[in-house]
Amino acid sequence: MIIRLRESIIIIENYNMITINVLKNKIDKNSRLLGLDLGTKRIGISICDDKRLIATPFKTVNFSNINNLIEELRLIIVENNIKGIVVGHPINMDGSLGKASQSVKDKAEIISKKLNVFLVLWDERLSTVAAFTLSSQLDVNISKRTKNIDQNAAAFILQGAIDYLNN
Repeated sequence: MIIRLRESIIIIENYNMITINVLKNKIDKNSRLLGLDLGTKRIGISICDDKRLIATPFKTVNFSNINNLIEELRLIIVENNIKGIVVGHPINMDGSLGKASQSVKDKAEIISKKLNVFLVLWDERLSTVAAFTLSSQLDVNISKRTKNIDQNAAAFILQGAIDYLNN
């Protein structure tokens, strides 16, 4: 909860943005999670099984505006009984936060306000590189690799988070 003072009026805003350790205590063992790789043009979406063992690439959506994204996510959440969202947080290699980090945090905050599920920011350093490398090792052709890179990166992000939750 964030409390802001504005002209002697106290505004209390509730956010569902929490840390991964708080998420671990808030959801039960059979909760499905959604992974997001929030790009400026495309959003990669992944989903995990109800035992939270395997993250699977789900889809890539073109980002036009935040409201359309929220409606798309709302449908996915309802259809798949999602209890939490893991958003890739683009931290610089030196651990600092840049413009991309702030953009993702801003979008994540809006998503958190609009959807009634817990939301966690997860360090996504090298997730796109790892997803691309993994698909090349699997001998996936270059056009398919590029087409699916966002949802594969989202799966890589989500897999990291569920591995952490399961330990």
